[in-house]
Amino acid sequence: MYIETETTPNPATLKFLPGRQVMPSGTRDFADPESAEASPLSSALFSLGDVTGVFFGSDFVSVTAAQGTDWAALKPQVVAVLLDHFVSEAPLFAGGDAAGFAVPAEDEAIEDNPEDADVIAQIRELIETRVRPAVAGDGGDIIYRGFREGVVFLQMQGACAGCPSSTATLKQGIEGLLKHYVPEVNEVRAA
Repeated sequence: MYIETETTPNPATLKFLPGRQVMPSGTRDFADPESAEASPLSSALFSLGDVTGVFFGSDFVSVTAAQGTDWAALKPQVVAVLLDHFVSEAPLFAGGDAAGFAVPAEDEAIEDNPEDADVIAQIRELIETRVRPAVAGDGGDIIYRGFREGVVFLQMQGACAGCPSSTATLKQGIEGLLKHYVPEVNEVRAA
């Protein structure tokens, strides 16, 4: 088995491609060792010491290192953990798979106004078809958190969370796209 690596726009994060499916659907972001306990793989990555974030995408794992970490030393350790996991065909989550695994709702979610249902459907469709695939290519994900008074609230995950260019991505890329296709959108903000 060979695991490819790719750089991401976030210099603290590398994207690892095991050449097979990681998540059957959705994504999962682990921001600390406590949340990582739900997954033996993410726990093993956090146990390396310099890891501060793990993100599972459909066919990749993004790993974020602590500031000042030397990727030349950490990268072989991450690859070894990933190889051990995928070669042994160990479960991704404790309990076997993610089928019964519930992710708690985020506190930052904005309650949508039912009168905006058509606008919200358009926003969600654009995010799913145009934005998420592009962001996944950079080792991250973007989650819709709400729409209120012309403002779309989005949450960046994986390599995109904390990335120096994430503000530009939100403001210049995503905001421009949404404003173009959905005239009711005035602004995009990070949630």
